[in-house]
Formats: sequence, C-alpha cells, structure tokens
Amino acid sequence: MNTPLSELLEVPERARELLARQVPALPLGVPYLGMGSSYFAPLAFKYMGVNIQPEIASEYYHYLSTGEKKPMAVLLSQSGRSSEVLWCRQLFEHYTALTNYPENELGINAAMVIPMLAGEEHFSSSKTYVNTLLALFKGFGFDPSGAVTLLSDQMPAYEQTGKRMAEEIFELINRERIHGIYITGSGPNLATALEAALIMSESTRLNFHGLAMAQYDHGPKETAHNSIVIQIVAQGKSYERSLTLGDTVARAGAHVFQVEEPELEENFSILSNILPFNFMACHLSELMGIKETFSVGGKVTEVL
Repeated sequence: MNTPLSELLEVPERARELLARQVPALPLGVPYLGMGSSYFAPLAFKYMGVNIQPEIASEYYHYLSTGEKKPMAVLLSQSGRSSEVLWCRQLFEHYTALTNYPENELGINAAMVIPMLAGEEHFSSSKTYVNTLLALFKGFGFDPSGAVTLLSDQMPAYEQTGKRMAEEIFELINRERIHGIYITGSGPNLATALEAALIMSESTRLNFHGLAMAQYDHGPKETAHNSIVIQIVAQGKSYERSLTLGDTVARAGAHVFQVEEPELEENFSILSNILPFNFMACHLSELMGIKETFSVGGKVTEVL
C-alpha cells in the first residue's frame, strides 16, 4: 500500500539512482522557473553563490516577461504539467526541463530534459525535492556523493527526530493556544525552511510559516510568546546568530526546536535537513487523524 511514509523511505534509493547517472552541465546567468518545491530548490543554489536567477514561474510570466523571447531558461516541474511553468515555455527560444515525467508536456518540446528519477510520488514532495537538489548539485559541478551516503545512513535518526517533534508539537497544540508556527533558515537553508513549511502545511492543515531567520528577527519574533519556532541551523555565517535568537525567543515564551545535520557543511546540509520535516509531516498528520492529502485541490496545479 502506498503511503506517505513508504514514499519517504524510498528517498535514499532514488537519490543513489540519480547520483549514478550523468547530469549535463546546467546553464548559468539564466532564469530558473518553478512553483512550490520546484522554485525552492534552485533558490538554495542562489544563496550558495551560483549565478542563476530563481523566480516563481507565475510571477515571472505575468510581471517580468518583456514581450521578447529570451534565449534560454531552465523550467522545473515535478509533474511536467504545472500550468504556470508551462506558460513560461513561450518566453524563451530554448529551455531545459527538470521533471520527473519527461514524457509529459514540459519535456516534449524541451531542448534538453533532465529526468529527476524520483519514481511515483502521490504525497508531499520528498523524493522529488531531494532528487531535484541532487540534479542541480551535479549540473553545477558539485559532488554530493558524501552527503548522499550520510543521508542513507542517517534515515533512522531523521525519522526519530521527526517523530519526536511531531509528538511534542501535537501535545503543545492540544495543551496551549498556539498562535504561530515558524520555520526559519539561513542562506541555502532558507529554501529548506520554505519547503518544510509547504509540506507541513499541506499535510497537517496547520499554518506553518517559513522565512529567513534574519527576517524573523526583524519583527515576527515579537509574537514569540505561545508560538512554536523550528530553527534549521548549519555551521555557516548565521550559525551563532541563530542560536542567540533561539535563546532570546525561548526566554520570551516561544517553544523552540532545532534541526541540524552537524556532519555536513552548510551547502550540502540542505539534502538532509529537509528529511526530519518529511517524517514530522507523516507522524503529525497521523496523530491529528488526517487521512487525505490535497483535499482542497490536487497535487498538480492546473489552471484553466
């Protein structure tokens, strides 16, 4: 039986499969357009200093297109059917497609298609998000093999962390009037915070808000009392500030959690730091008795 947990447990196998494949060099200095997870993944690489232009496909199409075709872009869509990404095809002379379904509409007319090799995915993005990151790592000339090995070895620990956070947050929301749930990250892990908030919100129907740690410091920290703050931390330029801010809001009445993979340097930590949230989404939605995902709309957004 296909379940969110069974899909999640396939992450290491699917990651190793993509790692073993050749990924062609990806273009620099061009737009990388996607929605949801497919926007967050390239955003991580912008904050690694890679010269790309990640944009939300819908906003690029409506507000940044100039009426003249540009030479090249990279379009990302797990399904290859997301409407806003498909609209953007007409804005470029050529495009590279990153998709899990090369046979679908996005892949058919692409100058180059990079398959994500994530397999079937019916629930919140887990395999696809990790494999999108891996395709980008390889396409930009990084070697993520050590991070994939660690990810595979540490899956039980990530599940333990996710289950613990799910149980503690379930207890908190039933005991107190929690008025805000924030997930914060810095640099490349801003993308992790945004992705984590997305999968937690769609799985639990609670409002998780993902944002940069420094943005949280610029005002939302005033909501600390009776809130939940989950900090994604990594050994990098914002590490000490994150820890200090966590202590500050904890003293102000926030319930503070931290997610960290200390064995990985900051850039590669994005591969592992998302996994406790995937497991937390599975366990918290189960504790809340939620049986159906995407009840308001389907997994694929197709705008008529």
